[in-house]
Amino acid sequence: MIRGYFGIGIIGGKTPENLGMLFRSAKAFEANFIFTIGCRYRRQLSDTTNSLNHIPLFEYEDFEDFTKHVPSNCMVVAIESGTGSVEIRSFLHPERAIYLLGAEDTGIPPDALINCDHIVEIPTMHCLNVAVAGSILMFDRKNKSKN
Repeated sequence: MIRGYFGIGIIGGKTPENLGMLFRSAKAFEANFIFTIGCRYRRQLSDTTNSLNHIPLFEYEDFEDFTKHVPSNCMVVAIESGTGSVEIRSFLHPERAIYLLGAEDTGIPPDALINCDHIVEIPTMHCLNVAVAGSILMFDRKNKSKN
């Protein structure tokens, strides 16, 4: 049995289709909640499992609003390439985590990034689709929790 909990979401999501696919994957990987920051979710055909019927969705106006609602003793983990990031292969997932992804074209805003507890990088030749990056991250968490 996997201990703890996790949620996953996006700040400044670019396309509704990506949100739908990310949330579909979140349901498949048994996320405890999903969220958006700075955008509103509309049901998407890409969310074929209708994740909102199975997982709570939280919608925050901005990063400040989001930080007011982070549970006690829960780490915010940014998924972003760059200085200070840890490669996913060596990352130890916190027992209680919120995974934050950014839009593919702008990433996570710098003012939000500096307020995250960890920054994890998925090493690739170029930027990944946000739903793909989230799926890789959730798979990694599930895979490592079995060890």
